Amino acid sequence: MKNYPYVLLLICSLSLSSCFKDAHKKNHTFKGSVFGTTYKITYLNTDENYLEEIDSLFLKMNSSLSTYISDSEISRVNRDEKNVELDPYFIEVFKKSKRIFKETDGYFDPTVGNLVNAWGFGPKKTKIDLTELEVQKEMQFVGFDKLQLENTIIKKEIPGIYLDFNSIAKGFGIDVVARFLENKNIKNYLVEIGGEIRTKGFKENDEPWLIKLVDPINTDGSGFKTLNLSNKSMATSGNYRKYRISESGKKFVHTVNPKTGYAHESNLLSASVIADLDCADVDAYATAFMAMGLEKTKDFLSKNTKIKAIILYTDENGNLEEYTNYTYK
Repeated sequence: MKNYPYVLLLICSLSLSSCFKDAHKKNHTFKGSVFGTTYKITYLNTDENYLEEIDSLFLKMNSSLSTYISDSEISRVNRDEKNVELDPYFIEVFKKSKRIFKETDGYFDPTVGNLVNAWGFGPKKTKIDLTELEVQKEMQFVGFDKLQLENTIIKKEIPGIYLDFNSIAKGFGIDVVARFLENKNIKNYLVEIGGEIRTKGFKENDEPWLIKLVDPINTDGSGFKTLNLSNKSMATSGNYRKYRISESGKKFVHTVNPKTGYAHESNLLSASVIADLDCADVDAYATAFMAMGLEKTKDFLSKNTKIKAIILYTDENGNLEEYTNYTYK
């Protein structure tokens, strides 16, 4: 799960009830709960109600990728069951994760699952104050290069490696719904799950899909920035709120650094990533940036100019600052 120092508001969002665009076509907005968070899906200019089909897609994704469901495919893989036949959802997320693992030099790594659990942020809420020896022991199970996909079967270099796709699954869920709508010839939509967003086309009257962010740095009373997300995806990762204080008084955050195994804060408080890519991609990049810290993130963005980011961080004096390569509307 992710938390957001920026408060996200949809500007001029459509009401829950459908409204007529013409005598036959409607606009639809659905709201509900999925993946431990909420969703909102808006699509325009059709007389078809796809809520039942979308709910079915969510069920299929959960049965494939949820670590909170004991008989899901990922749970069976994590229990080291032999020859678990993986469905297309799992295979796509695995391959995408492998690519982004390589692109980010291992800062995006879904094999930190054991450590996420050990630090107290996963379905297995165990310890939240590990010793150095305990961290070193868990690090033997970290490294996405220790897993290989052979046809539809995962092969582990060593048993005990625990996969956790939560840092990419919400974005992927959005992509699945978006593809479904596009296959139904829906040309204008917005899909949002837990703050992650993907849009296509425009709202009514050819107005862009605009997002307002409450700016925590601005103190002059205006406090809002506007983003044009038409035909783009956006995802945010942050340690702004999701953290734990151990009995010894130490602070641990939910982003585990796969290079060190520790759940300590970097100087980044949040990373919002915007690009004309799948939402799963920007979801994963946002997670990687939180582990990278500011300088490595800036270097990555300089080499990957199509990816835009809004980074909140603290400077050496503890002041809240922003770095961005995104041009606000």
